[in-house]
Amino acid sequence: MKARRRLSPVLYVLPALVIILLFRTIPILAGFLASLADYDIGGFHGFVGTDHYRRMFTDPRFWLSLGNTVHYVLGVLPAGIIIPLGLAVLLRGGLRGGSFYRTLYFLPVVTSTVAVAVVWTWVFHPEAGPLNQIITMFGGEPLAWLREPRGIFELLLAPVGITPTGFLAGPSLALVAIMTVGVWKSIGYNTVLFLAGLENIPKDCYEAAKLDGAGRWASFRHITWPLLSPTTFYVLIMSTITSFQTFALVYVMTPPPGGGPLGTTNVLVFYLYQKAFDRFDIGYASAISVFLFVLLLGLTMLQRRFGERKVHYS
Repeated sequence: MKARRRLSPVLYVLPALVIILLFRTIPILAGFLASLADYDIGGFHGFVGTDHYRRMFTDPRFWLSLGNTVHYVLGVLPAGIIIPLGLAVLLRGGLRGGSFYRTLYFLPVVTSTVAVAVVWTWVFHPEAGPLNQIITMFGGEPLAWLREPRGIFELLLAPVGITPTGFLAGPSLALVAIMTVGVWKSIGYNTVLFLAGLENIPKDCYEAAKLDGAGRWASFRHITWPLLSPTTFYVLIMSTITSFQTFALVYVMTPPPGGGPLGTTNVLVFYLYQKAFDRFDIGYASAISVFLFVLLLGLTMLQRRFGERKVHYS
């Protein structure tokens, strides 16, 4: 009987463990081994040690794609948290037609990323796109959205004679357009998460604050924001991971071979895809994937180490 009781929990967990082992653990180990090997479309040609990693850290296109990825994350992450939080507070505050707006905000989440990218590619079209038509209607100059390689700060500061270069030039206008779609796609999901977090805040806290004479801003600052910190912390971690893994928007919205113009939208996962499936340089692509895995693991640990201190669970 004791043996059965010890064995039963293992048997219940075994199917999930097998799935994790087959589709998570083994592929991760295989990817790490492939990063140490000369492996291409022709098969395995022997181990080369850390050659792929040395090549990666001296590859200018790798650093360009990493810089583009950092630009993308820095652009999408704050907006992907602040905007959904504001929308959740408005919806929670009894906005008229709240159910309609909840459905409206969540529609991009359930819509295929490819379909979303195709529609937004038309929106950003330099001649036929409605966005440029609106700009010209108000007397502005049409923009070559997905075809503009210059940095956004470079474009904004050009009229005053300032020309930032390199990373300081900011993401290209093309990457900013893709960032816009990324934020738009994630707003609904994060809004639902924040709404769930707001529902868990006891109403007694607000009633007590109101009796003490606290206004809306004071209630938000001292009640809503601290008690919403677990949800914010979760959204921050998940949004960071998904932002670093962006791929489909770049694949669909930039013309073949993708990542243009001039490589300014070539993010890390897309560069990995090019190496693996266009050039069949599997070993090098595996090294990039291991680097991305270690990077995300390190960032997540840092967020947990320093961010969890400010999380209030009660």
